[in-house]
Amino acid sequence: MRLRIFLFAFKIPNSVLPGQSSIPLGQITLPVQFGTPDQFRTEFVNFVVADFDGTYHAILGRPSLTKFMVVPHYSYLVLKMPTENCVLTARGNVYIAYTCEEESFKITEAIDLSIRMAETVAQAAQVPSDQLKLPK
Repeated sequence: MRLRIFLFAFKIPNSVLPGQSSIPLGQITLPVQFGTPDQFRTEFVNFVVADFDGTYHAILGRPSLTKFMVVPHYSYLVLKMPTENCVLTARGNVYIAYTCEEESFKITEAIDLSIRMAETVAQAAQVPSDQLKLPK
């Protein structure tokens, strides 16, 4: 993967699932742009790169929103930010957001179940074979 060339070291663990964490692969700075060719806003944002399954490709946190001077309205899935000439409005889609959130819950549940199953198998491997027989 060529992206690893541009990653800078980042050693703080990220919590993806409750009780679970992952060590980031690194950090990278990329340009992020909102708007249309006529009215747009571009800023360079630092992203922490982690290798885990999820429904999001990138998450813009509060530092990113601050850099863009965003005013969020979470109920309506609207972000407003100033540009040189006007106020830019970025709108989200409620149906897509809901579907993405449902998928995220399913992935989280599947990962959690696989972790618990691996723990159960490891514990079963430590039990003597004569105790593994089913009672009649």
